[in-house]
Amino acid sequence: MKATIFCFLFSIAASFVFAQPQKARTEKPNIVYILADDIGYGDIGCYGQTKIETPNLDALAKKGMLFTQHYAMPVCAPSRYCLMTGIHSGKAFIRGNDEWGQRGDVWSFKAMEENPTLEGQLPIPDSTITIAKLLKGNGYRTALVGKWGLGAPMTAGLPNNQGFDYFYGSLCQRQDHQYYPAHLWENGFRVPMNNKVQDPNIKFPANLDSLDPENFKAYSQKDYSPDLMLDAALRFLDSCKGQPFFLYYPSPLPHASMQAPENLVAYYHKKFGDEKPFMGGSYVPCRYPRATRAAMITLLDTQVGAIIDKLKKEAVYDNTIIIFSSDNGSSNEGGADCEYFDSNGPFRNEFGWGKGFLYEGGIRMPMIVAWPGKIKEGTKTDLISANWDFLPTACEIARIKPPKNIDGISFLPTLLSHANKQKKHSYLYWEFPQYGGQQAVRLNNWKGIRLNIQKGNMKIQLYDLDKDIQEQHDLAAQYPDIVEQINEIMKKEHHTPAMDSFRMEALEK
Repeated sequence: MKATIFCFLFSIAASFVFAQPQKARTEKPNIVYILADDIGYGDIGCYGQTKIETPNLDALAKKGMLFTQHYAMPVCAPSRYCLMTGIHSGKAFIRGNDEWGQRGDVWSFKAMEENPTLEGQLPIPDSTITIAKLLKGNGYRTALVGKWGLGAPMTAGLPNNQGFDYFYGSLCQRQDHQYYPAHLWENGFRVPMNNKVQDPNIKFPANLDSLDPENFKAYSQKDYSPDLMLDAALRFLDSCKGQPFFLYYPSPLPHASMQAPENLVAYYHKKFGDEKPFMGGSYVPCRYPRATRAAMITLLDTQVGAIIDKLKKEAVYDNTIIIFSSDNGSSNEGGADCEYFDSNGPFRNEFGWGKGFLYEGGIRMPMIVAWPGKIKEGTKTDLISANWDFLPTACEIARIKPPKNIDGISFLPTLLSHANKQKKHSYLYWEFPQYGGQQAVRLNNWKGIRLNIQKGNMKIQLYDLDKDIQEQHDLAAQYPDIVEQINEIMKKEHHTPAMDSFRMEALEK
């Protein structure tokens, strides 16, 4: 069995290591998409953050366009699926986080280290049309550096099987629950790290002083994964001489566990003052969780700056569109304390209103887009858009015909200040089978949301987002005609999922 696995991994890796560029095709724009993990709408300076410093992202916003009504899904895997495919969650193959537990003890980090087939999430089919496949088929070199979450080793869901020439990072979302992994992946190879296997679901020992920072050093090791991911991304950019490229950089930052370089943590500790430690249990213990989360966001901001500097050094910056966004709203996991940072900005921050839920704080994302000479500097748009609009937008940028039957609409006309040519969504639809089961619809200023579907609830709450951005005043009884419109959209856009784990039985009746 081990020999078979090795041969398979070797064949994959041998096919996708950095290749020599093919025929130069510099006329097509390069595309860089940087995706944060659990950054809320208000976590960045240009979106109102006052405690965390994000100078590079703020500068990028001044050089480009800031979106105020851009949406994603409420958790990792379905959000990334919609981004890659242009399909909304009512039709998607992946509609929630599925750890594919039928394989065995998938939550044991020791077991995963011994058996790579336990890593990764439910894999997307080989028939999936991704933006990476489309761009690769039209002369682009493609790379994914960071967190994948849409497949497992030895499955069709491997990034290299989904259109990416090069992959470096984490296949598995669970592996990204701490930043000192025992290994990462490069194409089909496991790359050992100078770290020991450490289960992040660990509690701080009761016999140790929790106020002494020295007692938390056991949770830091040698190889810090975000540093290695940035190095891989820069190497990829260095290898793309004369050929258009697509770099998808889904960073694990700042998802829990709270782990960051000491110098940045010290900077924010001095800035914020002392705080209570996070004692672990669900994620790695952390002496200064607020300071560490701020450090992680600033580190990601620094990495954005490094990527921009590399583009300039390679003289491709002027022909590159850069997009920055997040996969879902902020979370208080691991001691992140999003209420302290007001991470969701104008939306509520407490549990039930951010990550994992279809309220605005869980799905409305920051998005910054910059493209020198193409996007007017310092602009802002209130276009209602979603991350499944990325695929048709990238296709239009690369002059590729998008697939049929997608749900996304290209927002390129908005980027180029051609508002009169911008097609708009009649509505946006979401469904999410987890956290009780939920559906939502954005219809102009109206937001309809249905919770606890798994318990049989079919009542729709209705909010006027123009007047009630925090979704506090349910107007369903006053506007039954709007509720009925939203109910009809929910019926129309829900399609029975291919996987039973994403079913909501009340919707199938």
